[in-house]
Amino acid sequence: MRIREINAMRGPNYWSVRRHKLIVMVLDLEDMEEKPTNKVPGFKERLEKMFPTMYEHRCSVGTAGGFFQRVDEGTWMGHVIEHIALEIQTLAGMDVGFGRTRGYGEEGVYNVVFAYMEEKVGRFAAKASVRICEALISGEDYDLESDIQEMREIREAERLGPSTGSIVEEAASRGIPWIRLNKYSLCQLGYGANQKKIQATVTSQTSSIGVELACDKEDTKFLLEQSEVLVPKGEIIRTEAGLREAVDYVGYPLVTKPIDGNHGRGITVDINTWEEALEGFRAAKEVSRSVIVERFITGEDYRILVINNRLVAAAKRTPAHVVGDGKSNLQQLIDKVNSDPRRGYGHEKVLTQITVNDLTKSIIASYGYTLETIPKEGERVILKDTANLSTGGTSEDVTDIVHPANVFMAERISKIIDLDICGIDVMTTDISKPLEETGGAVLEVNAGPGFRMHLAPSEGLPRNVAADVIDMLFPPGSTSRIPIVAVTGTNGKTTTTRLIAHMAKMKGYKVGYTTSDGVYIQNRMLMKGDCTGPASSEFVLKDPTVNFAVLECARGGLLRAGLGFHNCDIGIVTNVAADHLGLKGIHTIEQLAKVKGVIPETVVKDGYAILNADDELVYAMRKNVECNVALFSMDENNPHIKSMARVGGISAVYENGYITICRGEWKIRVIKAVNVPLTFGGKASFMIQNVLPAVLTAYIKGFSIEDIKVSLETFIPSPGQTPGRLNLFNFENFQVLLDYAHNPAGLRALQDMIQKMDVTERVGIIAGVGDRREEDTQELGAVAAEMFDEIIIRQDKNLRGRTETEIIQMLEDGINKAGLNKKTTIIPSEEKAITHAIKNAKKGSLIVICSDVIPEALDLVTKFKEEESNRLFQFSTDEIPNR
Repeated sequence: MRIREINAMRGPNYWSVRRHKLIVMVLDLEDMEEKPTNKVPGFKERLEKMFPTMYEHRCSVGTAGGFFQRVDEGTWMGHVIEHIALEIQTLAGMDVGFGRTRGYGEEGVYNVVFAYMEEKVGRFAAKASVRICEALISGEDYDLESDIQEMREIREAERLGPSTGSIVEEAASRGIPWIRLNKYSLCQLGYGANQKKIQATVTSQTSSIGVELACDKEDTKFLLEQSEVLVPKGEIIRTEAGLREAVDYVGYPLVTKPIDGNHGRGITVDINTWEEALEGFRAAKEVSRSVIVERFITGEDYRILVINNRLVAAAKRTPAHVVGDGKSNLQQLIDKVNSDPRRGYGHEKVLTQITVNDLTKSIIASYGYTLETIPKEGERVILKDTANLSTGGTSEDVTDIVHPANVFMAERISKIIDLDICGIDVMTTDISKPLEETGGAVLEVNAGPGFRMHLAPSEGLPRNVAADVIDMLFPPGSTSRIPIVAVTGTNGKTTTTRLIAHMAKMKGYKVGYTTSDGVYIQNRMLMKGDCTGPASSEFVLKDPTVNFAVLECARGGLLRAGLGFHNCDIGIVTNVAADHLGLKGIHTIEQLAKVKGVIPETVVKDGYAILNADDELVYAMRKNVECNVALFSMDENNPHIKSMARVGGISAVYENGYITICRGEWKIRVIKAVNVPLTFGGKASFMIQNVLPAVLTAYIKGFSIEDIKVSLETFIPSPGQTPGRLNLFNFENFQVLLDYAHNPAGLRALQDMIQKMDVTERVGIIAGVGDRREEDTQELGAVAAEMFDEIIIRQDKNLRGRTETEIIQMLEDGINKAGLNKKTTIIPSEEKAITHAIKNAKKGSLIVICSDVIPEALDLVTKFKEEESNRLFQFSTDEIPNR
């Protein structure tokens, strides 16, 4: 078996609009296509032995054991690999359940699709599942536990931490979109100008001064003392001589800790001798130049969490420990604690397993113990020097018993240190009493405190503290989103995208938009090339200056990674025609329509899917949407338009020469098509069709009819506003039309327009693409033969899997099949082909350049135009006005 490719979906996709995290593996079964599971001796038995937990896989049977039943009856190895990939992720602590295996369109080749939680784990599971299946087929031993442990480690390295993860989950539950900005914990909540950022539990609103203060324990302590907050008596030292003076001043018991440490590093507690003080000082010096020596406060360790200056949770923390039973040694007691199903690897579960390291050994050695020591029954042995959950500690929620005086103190501290999210460490014997009564003290103030102890305490009520963060970042009445218009289709989507962006810009929005030419932020191109995939969409949505997004979405990105956003406000489908068939497992126009149909399916419930009523495949997409539907048509008598009018719906039509909006039975005429520059005086009917969904979009978004009219009048087809889309250059004796038409449907639309132009001869420069079906390339040649009096065949720079000779031959075959005996010249270089056509242009002729490398073709034609202008329009100094 051979893996052809592995793609990770990260948004709505061809396989599922709602399940965004999917691995799509293209798997060639090769010889195993002839050997289903019931033809491989012993396969089922070996599978059941390795994966007894797979009994829970119901599969299509619908009952427990259903998958094993399918294996017994005989199923293909791709199906087995899908289930293995799901099961090994579950065994590694990532419970995923969605999968499907479907034919790729080639004999023995399948799309194996399954869910993942972490992308790198999903990719690993894809490869591992094939290896495991091959071992099961051959009967070889396989180290499954090694794979499962590696997946656990990958997950821990890649996943968001529990604090960040909880905030992101809370945001998602409220419909707030989010984007991970780096491989660590930096995340964006919301889109464009309405975004907020978080990194762990530090937010874009967190005061930098507050963070600096919290990281400087000396300054923190000074400010708190000045504010009459109870803190331990202490000194800041840098030398052993200073340590002696501090010990004399503070007195035993005491604690030493680095001034700018975190996560408990370098802290030594309950010091009662000079030797212990010296050892603690040296441990702290490894972390920081300066060391705090302060009075050791006896009592329990409490963490108080304050968000937006309000106490939201409090927990009592206990360091990792074991309790003796008089029979078991320390190692056995640790193993028993770790067997608790609530404990897992890293952050995978509520509690973390206790690891025995040098620190643990040194702590138990201070008691005179080793791992072989058997503690007395009921004896509590501390194994770590801090109560952090990440080292195996436990927590108990005590929010409801915190004394009001302590609540007041904590909320006041958050304002003194100026932190929006603040963790306050308190030592006291009883948090339900004021610190003044218990002799307790505030030990530390933390910026970016962990949430795990509050989200899932070992005892007591869990507290959804992430909700308080979201309430603070996005208070009632605010929004996290910006308007998103998504445009897809076979032809016309780039022009439609640009026109909508122009309309929004005229309305005063700061617009970001993506096209097959590049990404534009406020009309400035910031990325160049085909930018119609998810990365380009995210680029726009991450930009903090953008408050309106128009995103062109092509099939390639949808199949490669899914959409770069989860929902849009308006989804437009211009049309569906045969193009790119035979690629990425999409072999029929119905499959292509399903790909394009992802866009309207992602529209929010109160948004609109704008569909082409003249295209039955597009019109049928209305059945799968949960939003409003608006239609557009070049025929006001289209029965779908009539039906929409009867139910009071919205549509846009071309009627009696007007671009018209219909609201129920009422008509709102916007403008005559001949007055819209984009339509070339009404000659370009396909451009009229592109205008209709754009006008609908503007109307739905509340633009006035006058604003829409002015936008249409000021959008000029030109290299500046529509590069490569109907760019007409008027030379002295001939015309040159540059257009992106690159498939038969696009060429036929162009044919209708140029037939209406008053020219003596039509010369076409065309090219084929190597990754298209042979019949599509031949049809391109046949359409060109109908359109042009003379044809020049050039060749793209990227042949995409075929030779230059093959592509040219397919075009010639199509031209010859038309039987129109047209003059055909082959000039492979686009530059030479354009130069030849212009140099040999006849008076009154029209040269049509069908190009997909727009910038180079535009530059060349512009150069010829400038040369002609310089020759024709020279003037002398005598002609200068007011001279």
